[in-house]
Amino acid sequence: MSEAHRALLRQLFDVAVAAVVPAVCLPDHLPAAAGRTVVVGAGKAAAAMAAVTAEQLPTAEGLVVTRYGHGVDSTGSIEVVEAAHPVPDAAGRQAAARMLDMVRGLKFDDQVICLLSGGGSALLVAPVAALTLKDKQAVTGALLRSGASIGEINCVRKHLSAIKGGRLAAAAHPAAVLTLAISDVAGDDPAVIASGPTVADPTTFAEARAVLRKYAIEPPATIAAHLAAAAEETPKAGDPRLARAETVIVARAGSALAAAARWAEEAGYQARLLGDEIEGDSATVARQHARLALEAREAGQRLAILSGGETTVTVRGSGRGGPNAEYALALALALDGAAGITALAADSDGIDGSEDNAGAICLPDTLARARAAGLDPQGHLADNDSYGFFAALGDLVMSGPTRTNVNDFRVILVAPEGRGR
Repeated sequence: MSEAHRALLRQLFDVAVAAVVPAVCLPDHLPAAAGRTVVVGAGKAAAAMAAVTAEQLPTAEGLVVTRYGHGVDSTGSIEVVEAAHPVPDAAGRQAAARMLDMVRGLKFDDQVICLLSGGGSALLVAPVAALTLKDKQAVTGALLRSGASIGEINCVRKHLSAIKGGRLAAAAHPAAVLTLAISDVAGDDPAVIASGPTVADPTTFAEARAVLRKYAIEPPATIAAHLAAAAEETPKAGDPRLARAETVIVARAGSALAAAARWAEEAGYQARLLGDEIEGDSATVARQHARLALEAREAGQRLAILSGGETTVTVRGSGRGGPNAEYALALALALDGAAGITALAADSDGIDGSEDNAGAICLPDTLARARAAGLDPQGHLADNDSYGFFAALGDLVMSGPTRTNVNDFRVILVAPEGRGR
């Protein structure tokens, strides 16, 4: 039974991802060529989005930045630069500086197409003049380990940047700016996706300082001084430089979950959608979802429980693993080998945190196999070593880069014994 479930879980993940790849979601939203068209962008889907754009608008020119290994073969006159994620590097900084140069000096009749997707915040790095890349790397690393939400992290990022928080669109004024975004954030807020380089920023320097205090993060002295000075706020609503900026969300987590739900129902399951905005600690969310699955099993329901969003991990150990594998390990512990319940948790971009897996699969015999292999499941969870745990079992989900990103995809299949595969 478990092997059939393993195959179905992977099918559901693949179906979800296929529903939100750029080739499917982007073409209908691209504008006609008008004047000079400059394409810029950032994110794990940026290269694939650039390829679609170049095919439909062959006269467009520009530059996008994506994560290492997420490039594609042909993007016409739109250059692709690969850079580091989630902690930025010099390649990302140089690409961001070049993008700012490309959009400055454009005329009213020109247009900028900005292609954004998850991962853009780390990839599109342009520290304000007083800060160094090393400063940004230090505070980014601390925030990523702290358990802060993506909104909180991006609030800080925007107030250390010369390109985020509406500053890219401000630099392109008076040209029209059309942002086409694949959303990886809860609520699909354009101000959070890739730290909103083309939209008004509702957050403030004071809020950025509050985030660092909340998580007891001591930033480099240069960053502390910059945030305290609060010399130049990010562009806010009503800023005339943003008057010709428009944002369209071309794909979101809800679309991926809906596609998977349809597939699950065709396989004979009742789909239960928990929503695409689930946030919080991965292990805590896993325990909550385990209770739902056990209740469904007790009631004899044949159910596919689907959810999206972005859970987080507060790193306390020295192991490897991202939020989805941590969710799967905590779920396995909470289910404690319950028959008829299987699950997959994976990031839709194919990369769980900073590892090479998308996530992991949890089966009824996960804990038994682990203990037979001499593994301590609870110890691995305490050490934040979900990667090592599932790698030893052969239960990592290895998809490679999908070149899209609508964040977490989780599915729990409940198939009471004697009621099907």
